[in-house]
Amino acid sequence: MRNIPIRIAVIILSAAALLSSCRFRQDEFVDFMNTETTKDLKFRVISQTETDLSNGLPYNCYLPDGTRVHDLCDESLPEESQPLKKPATSSVTATAVLQDLLKYRNQNRVIEIVGTYPSTDSNGNEITLSGKVMLPKNGVPKRMILVSHYTVCSNAEAPSNCFSLEGVLVNSGYGLIIPDYIGYGVTADEVHPYLVMDLTAHNVVDMYLAVKPWLEAIGRKADDPSLDLMGYSQGGATTMAVQYLIETDYSNANDIDHIMLHRVFAGGGPYDVQATYERFVNTDTAGYPVAVPLVLQGMIKGNKLNMEFSDMMQPRLCEHMDEWINSKIYTSAQINKLIGTKVTHELLTEEAMEQKSEKVAELYKAMTLNSIIAYDWEPKASVYMMHSMDDETVPYTNATHARSHWKEANITYNFGHYGGHVLTCLRFIYAVQELLAQEEAERRKYED
Repeated sequence: MRNIPIRIAVIILSAAALLSSCRFRQDEFVDFMNTETTKDLKFRVISQTETDLSNGLPYNCYLPDGTRVHDLCDESLPEESQPLKKPATSSVTATAVLQDLLKYRNQNRVIEIVGTYPSTDSNGNEITLSGKVMLPKNGVPKRMILVSHYTVCSNAEAPSNCFSLEGVLVNSGYGLIIPDYIGYGVTADEVHPYLVMDLTAHNVVDMYLAVKPWLEAIGRKADDPSLDLMGYSQGGATTMAVQYLIETDYSNANDIDHIMLHRVFAGGGPYDVQATYERFVNTDTAGYPVAVPLVLQGMIKGNKLNMEFSDMMQPRLCEHMDEWINSKIYTSAQINKLIGTKVTHELLTEEAMEQKSEKVAELYKAMTLNSIIAYDWEPKASVYMMHSMDDETVPYTNATHARSHWKEANITYNFGHYGGHVLTCLRFIYAVQELLAQEEAERRKYED
């Protein structure tokens, strides 16, 4: 009888070992909802779903211009549902890249877990934010990737409410952590502080710090403890800001919140916000019109500038800010349609178009504070940076300024004619997928 407790202990330890190895069968259901082991952790699960990628991307998957992936080549759609601007190359090319994205099918089934975590707002007050964790169903992730998402306008496009394009990487066995940002998900009633880099970077890192112990508690700690960063467009700039934050505040190996970076992937990012604004003004063209009110609101509200929207934006835009932008009802494609012009002086006031005006000078200070290339810092972890010279949304000058500023950093620059902003996003995610596969192949070759 005295052996019974020992036998029980052996059984418990064996079960724990099996759970920690986490080599689950493909058809096995695992419940990741809040349990006794996770009840005191910062990451709180709201919902859990399973997505099968064997037949392609799900319907609730959006492109950076706010259109659904499924609508990309659907010529039967009514005109008002079509994207405002198709990629610079044909939709056939985009479809081919999408098919390539799904060619890695060793996982197929993705577990999507939506949850909340504590962070801080622009006033330094605690706020509850949301985001999504995406995991391969049949095992532990090879490594976690912290994704900063591209610009979204409707709450339906927030990571917690859709299937993010980057989720295809789970097919290759990686896990993703994708924050919503302030203004989306559970904070959809808040104004989104667009391109306010320091705040958004902290919000992103806070999710990782909340999710990391939760992954350990549920037995899904990644095989490789180091972290990859990834982001495109707004997410590209945010990713570099996240790298800065981690390398300056979380690099001490003796700290409990130490984060070990493995690699960084940044694409199509507005690394120089002022240069982006100047391009709008100097060319009198805004290829992505919704960016104008988004940038101005982010700088004015997010940085508490002493100016009104009416100082900078034409009356029609001011009148519709809450309806078009802050309601989070419309996608960027729909808002661009509502704005109805790409001519910058029809969006901005005369004072806002005058780069030497007092108001613009104040705006430029805020833009400099939120431009990652203005930071006194050189990236330490390896970076892969991609940008298309044909980008109509985020001017290519952002890429050239980044290369000029980070001459000594370990950055692989991939700049070329890759089509418009949307098509390059697809190619960027595919490039990340290929680079991860190459790295694995090299590691296996070395081990053999």
